[in-house]
Amino acid sequence: MKINNKEIVKSIELNLSLGSAWEKWTTHDGLKSFIGEDNKVELHPGGAYEIYFLMENPPGTRGGEGNKVLSFIPEEMLSFTWNAPPSIPEVRNHSHQTWVVVSFKSLSPDQTKVTLKHVGWLDGDKWDETIVYFERAWDIVMNALADSCEN
Repeated sequence: MKINNKEIVKSIELNLSLGSAWEKWTTHDGLKSFIGEDNKVELHPGGAYEIYFLMENPPGTRGGEGNKVLSFIPEEMLSFTWNAPPSIPEVRNHSHQTWVVVSFKSLSPDQTKVTLKHVGWLDGDKWDETIVYFERAWDIVMNALADSCEN
């Protein structure tokens, strides 16, 4: 099993302080403000980093279940495992998981750049299908993040 060099990269500048941008990604209420119906975040290595999109579905098919915090540097970087959607079970149920690294950079006291990188892909048609899925999905997430800062 060889990881390739494919990556998804999305960046956005937010009208939000560094601390507030960090809280959006690392707290229950922060995540709920822009992504998913519910979530479980335990900010420590190995802690849960689960985001649920389909609460009416049975457990195991609600979205980002089983994902874990890999590492973090407060107000600088957060990394976590990420799985494929239930619609692509060959990748979702694979023993290998991809991971996401979210970086934060203060541009001014009330503006922060957030960069998301989704990496750790394997080769294969279903993995490529998953990359295409997340190219769109992460755009939706980043736009929702920006919209949540306008409220």
